[in-house]
Formats: sequence, C-alpha cells, structure tokens
Amino acid sequence: MMPAARESLLDAAYTALARRPWSAVRMVDVAAAAGVSRQTLYNEFGSKEGLARALVRREADGYLAGVERALALPADARERLTATAEWTASAARENALVKAMLTGCWSERLPAPTLSAVPSSSAVPAQRRADGPLPSPGDFVAAVRDRAVAALSAPGTPRADTAPGAQRADTAPGAQRADTAELARTCELIVRLALSCVAAPPGEGGVAELVRVTLHRQPF
Repeated sequence: MMPAARESLLDAAYTALARRPWSAVRMVDVAAAAGVSRQTLYNEFGSKEGLARALVRREADGYLAGVERALALPADARERLTATAEWTASAARENALVKAMLTGCWSERLPAPTLSAVPSSSAVPAQRRADGPLPSPGDFVAAVRDRAVAALSAPGTPRADTAPGAQRADTAPGAQRADTAELARTCELIVRLALSCVAAPPGEGGVAELVRVTLHRQPF
C-alpha cells in the first residue's frame, strides 16, 4: 500500500475516534471511510490493536516534528524554548492522544496499546515500527530535551541578550559554549514545566509567561 493510502486509513481512524470511544470504532467503518476494503485494512495493520499502535505512533511523530519546528525558529534560544513549551501545551490541548502520551493518563475513550514492543510479522515497514516500543512520558521528556540541546548548542545560536549582528564572546567561533550538562538541565526543566501546564493549564499569561520568567532566572 502506498504511504498516502496508509495515511488515509489513519486519518479515518483518528476521525472515528473523535466521534466515539475506541471500543466502538469498527474496522469495517474505518475501511469504508478511507475507501478501501476491510481486508486491505487488515493487510496493512494486522489487527485493531495494530491500527491503534500505528495511530499512536503517528501522533507521537507529529508531536516531535512540531517540537523540531519550534526549535528551528529564527529566534534566540529562550524564545525557541518558549515556542517549544507553547507547542507542547497546544498539541496536548487539541489532540487527546498526544495528551495521553505525554501524561500517561489514558481515558476509557482512547486506545491504550502497551508501550512495550509486540511480536510483529508484518511485511509493512511502517507497521513493524509501530509494533515496536511506543514512547512513555519519560521518553518524551528525554526526546524533547535532547532535541533542544542539539538545536541550542549549534554554532551561531543567538542568546537572549545578544543584539542583532553582535557576537558574544562565549558564542564566538572557536569559543567554548555553555556547559552542555547545564543546558540539558535547563531544557529538561522547561519540558517538565510545559507538561505541568498540560496537566493543570495556567491562567492569564499562559505557558509562555511561566517559561519566560523561569528562563530569566537561569544561567542561559
């Protein structure tokens, strides 16, 4: 099956999940919504559990792709971390699967595939990946932290207090950058702050204000 057809099936499953609990989602209805036969659906995903795993994997990948977009913004390091935290909060607010993955709290309406790998005999590479381990909340913290460290330690990343066109001594070519371990701690702090905002949404000012105040007090 072409990747576009697989995406159509996952889109159909996601739409069905928005309308009814996963336990009430029928494979025949997902296939019909995507314009394929039920057998084609089973050939691609193997089972309803396989479809659930593939859907969760896709939403996890989509969330992490959004993290990478936020970290690639043409802004200083603090604003890029702020954008990452805002994306985390908004993605969880708009996507129940993302919220469940980030918090580990799966409601009865959602599929709840095991996070450990399951035996897979699928001939479909994308499904073999979906049948592998799924990320836990701790895995997401580490993944976002590591992506942030890589993005913000890249040569030429501007600091918040560097004027446009200026060059700080500690970011000049050949100069040693801020300690990687300290940067990792700061990035993880912001990720965990964003996750707390997913569990308990903040009031006026939102996640961005909380992150900016926190980063203002960090050696960054």
